[in-house]
Amino acid sequence: MIILAATPIGNLSDASTRLVQALENAEVIAAEDTRTTIRLLSALGIQNRPRLLALHDHNEKAKAAELVALARTTDLLVLSDAGMPTVSDPGYGLVAAAAAADVTVTAIPGPSAVITALAVSGLPTDRFSFEGFLPRKQGERRSTLRRLARETRTMVFFESPQRLAASLADVATELGDSRRVVVARELTKLHEEVRRGTAAELAAWAAEGVRGEIAVVIEGATVADVPFADAVAQVQSLAAAGIRLKEACAEVAGLTGHSSRELYQAALAARS
Repeated sequence: MIILAATPIGNLSDASTRLVQALENAEVIAAEDTRTTIRLLSALGIQNRPRLLALHDHNEKAKAAELVALARTTDLLVLSDAGMPTVSDPGYGLVAAAAAADVTVTAIPGPSAVITALAVSGLPTDRFSFEGFLPRKQGERRSTLRRLARETRTMVFFESPQRLAASLADVATELGDSRRVVVARELTKLHEEVRRGTAAELAAWAAEGVRGEIAVVIEGATVADVPFADAVAQVQSLAAAGIRLKEACAEVAGLTGHSSRELYQAALAARS
């Protein structure tokens, strides 16, 4: 089978007992960076020296079939440099290929920068979306943020320290100066910092320079930010996906604050 194993995102003490046992018993490990895996084995005091295979963004497509075939006869442990493989890290293509080939895939849960940042943010956690890294180029980044301006769920992003100030400035431009934002830096590490404020405030703070691994959590759009027409469009999208119209209206009403009855009437009128 294929075993996806979450590794510490900073603090080595977060390595689970299951992870340590898997590393001690592994015969083959597919790793995002084999050098990082060697350091992890050493840091955890693991004497086992499994066969290490590189699995990264540049070779995953070519290696997937070979690794799936290997997993038919032996357990293949899959590691990214930090956190859970496949989540903004290599592994998705391998898992998709394994699923298509009916090869078992399981996971050893553990640290996640996405969930950790969301949990400490102080923003709503009942509904959220993970958006990965924002585009590097400003035009594409602003276009992406513009599409997300009406998103009512809390949003989690990763960002490089070099682009953080520019990205936060674009958040202020496209989502509004007063949109609440949280920057979580160096999570679980010695210099962990969680900075809360508006988009404008944090853009000014980041302009002075920020270091480390960065996760950005952004408040979802409020009722006032979601026009009625957009709410009706959300209802139509849910209905098209097979959800009953009344249930779709109730869900969107709960997210946007618009009347469920008015949404229902508008959706029915749009059908005629």
